[in-house]
Amino acid sequence: MAVTWDAANAPDMGAFVRRDADGRAGVDLLVRGARCAGCIAKIEKAVAGLPGVASARLNLSLGKLAVGFADGRADPAAVIAALEGLGYEATLYDPGEARDQRDREGRRLIIALAVAGFGAMNAMMFSVPLWAGLFGQELGPATRTLMMWLSGIVGAPCAIYAGMPFFESAWRSLRAGRANMDVPISIGVILTLVISFSETFLNGRDAYFDAAVSLLFLLLIGRWLDHVLRGRARSAAADLLAMQAPTATRLDGEGRERAIPLTDVRPGDMLRIRPGERIPVDGVLEDGRSEIDNSLLTGESAPEAVAPGSACRAGALNLSGLLTLRAGARSDDSALAAIARLVEAGAQNRSRDVRLADKAAALYVPVVHTVAALTFAGGWALGLGPREALIRAVAVLIVTCPCALGLAVPAVQVAASSRLFRRWVLVKSGAALERLAEVQHVVFDKTGVLTEGRPELVEAAPETVARVAPLARASRHPLARAVARAAGEGPTATEVQEHPGLGVEGRIDGRLARLGRAAFVGASTLKQGETELWFGVEGETPVRLRFSDRLRADAAGTVAGLKARGLTVEILSGDLAGAVGEAAAAVGVSDWRAGLTPEEKAEAVDRLSANRKVLMIGDGLNDAAALARAHAAIAPGSALEASQNAADLVLSGAELAAVVDAIDVARSARGRALENFGFAAVYNLVAAPAAMLGFVNPFVAAIAMSGSSLVVTLNALRVGGRR
Repeated sequence: MAVTWDAANAPDMGAFVRRDADGRAGVDLLVRGARCAGCIAKIEKAVAGLPGVASARLNLSLGKLAVGFADGRADPAAVIAALEGLGYEATLYDPGEARDQRDREGRRLIIALAVAGFGAMNAMMFSVPLWAGLFGQELGPATRTLMMWLSGIVGAPCAIYAGMPFFESAWRSLRAGRANMDVPISIGVILTLVISFSETFLNGRDAYFDAAVSLLFLLLIGRWLDHVLRGRARSAAADLLAMQAPTATRLDGEGRERAIPLTDVRPGDMLRIRPGERIPVDGVLEDGRSEIDNSLLTGESAPEAVAPGSACRAGALNLSGLLTLRAGARSDDSALAAIARLVEAGAQNRSRDVRLADKAAALYVPVVHTVAALTFAGGWALGLGPREALIRAVAVLIVTCPCALGLAVPAVQVAASSRLFRRWVLVKSGAALERLAEVQHVVFDKTGVLTEGRPELVEAAPETVARVAPLARASRHPLARAVARAAGEGPTATEVQEHPGLGVEGRIDGRLARLGRAAFVGASTLKQGETELWFGVEGETPVRLRFSDRLRADAAGTVAGLKARGLTVEILSGDLAGAVGEAAAAVGVSDWRAGLTPEEKAEAVDRLSANRKVLMIGDGLNDAAALARAHAAIAPGSALEASQNAADLVLSGAELAAVVDAIDVARSARGRALENFGFAAVYNLVAAPAAMLGFVNPFVAAIAMSGSSLVVTLNALRVGGRR
């Protein structure tokens, strides 16, 4: 039972308000009773309209409402009061309580389903002779009445118990002055029971106890399947976060170890990670050497060697050495938590198709109640009598319930997002799947997308590498790190200073040295580019270092797969023409451009978008604008945060072929959604007139309506790809 929120006596909730680096406030709430896309729209609209609230996003799969506040004022109590006014219970979000609530809901659905199944089977045992006769003989009046009473004694209590989830939801909605989809279901069930008892008392010919309980049985199957589908989406994020260590070992000022909860880790803490343990938070390695397994984050099974100065991400498994890590972020800000948030976002955003279904479902309650009322009034006026007119009105209420329409798209999107997650693709919204299914032209960046993004030094003399290495070890630039890898361990330059966009300088054996662009080093007569660096020491001639970035093993196969699906492919890169041309020829792309600035990439995407729907795949900061302007966008998991934020999907694995999988699943999801829409439309066009004309009684209406929900839910499970 809902508890009315007493704002005057509400406790101070300031301690539960979180604030980000920009000082913006927010709070997470656990909302109970939200079940459909219409609930999302109603809750988000009401909460976003409150004074001081900047945003409200409800994740239906988790029951979590994320509220952002516009200024320094943050009043969670006002938000909870508003939710109570809408008929939804709300508390501060506790993952454990949310999990327990979902478990309780699942158990309740199973019990209600079992009771409804028991009632349906046993009520039918007594009602079938009423419909078909007993041993081929028509039943006498006394026997018919007895059978009706026995059917009611079994069916009515089961219907009342099994219908409680619908009755409670309808009552909360009506108490808040609104009507959700459970209202007509509840009215239909109650009226069916009332008509059946009336017929039984008056020794009438027909009773519909079996219809009421069968309706609930089939509806509960659909609701349970929806619960399972959403559980798959929830488990994706939960399974990721479960891979984090629940505790961390923190070192105090004297080097003593102490186990603390993961949530107590703060940036700057020194943490000890033993072999076999997972890295608890993002950070930088201070001491120790080891190999770590990043497969949870990247899908790459090959272990990565780490040493002091290496960046480590939460979720990685320490394979061998004893490590000391300086925490760089809290557990909620880790790379693993960010991936989990992306997975959550896939179930949170509403797409165009869902919004369309929402609008259609929103029209349902007033329209169907009007149609049912007209059916009753018209039938009575035409001489049917109040009993027959009421039966037809009840049949209209039951048979036209838009459950199939409400499930048509969300069930498909949840199934598609879950399937793609298992293929190392994170979907940020249902709208992303819709846009991806529509693309006609694919644009690749080269470096880090078609290539591994891990350049290797080529054609360099060992003595040159040894001279450059001290300065290269002091830089985090990918090309400088390639030099450091080629040189191995050794000394590092002193007085190092980074010059963003140019290079790095420092002193080697007391002499000033520079590593970076040609102009920065002083080699103005030679062309420089993305695949080369220049090294110069004061008083000496600069030396050129060349690099090669290997193509991904599946790059050519991915391009061929896209072409086989009728897509055209192009490369837009900021690299030198020679490097881009070689890569294009190797993967089978004839249309490519090189040497592009970020602005030129974005302009090229704009021009392409004038007559085609473009999919942009890029990973660098210079790709962010182009990603944002494309019809759909994909970024690798190794991409910069800005690029991932601009993308619709993120490839968390190492395989580029996941792009083809994503397009296949998106197209399949579009097909399943259109099939569901078509089925729901045809069903209502046929079922509503049939019920109004008396061809469908409440029993048949119950089976037909529940069957329609089952059809669209099971059809959603058919989402797949060509593979």
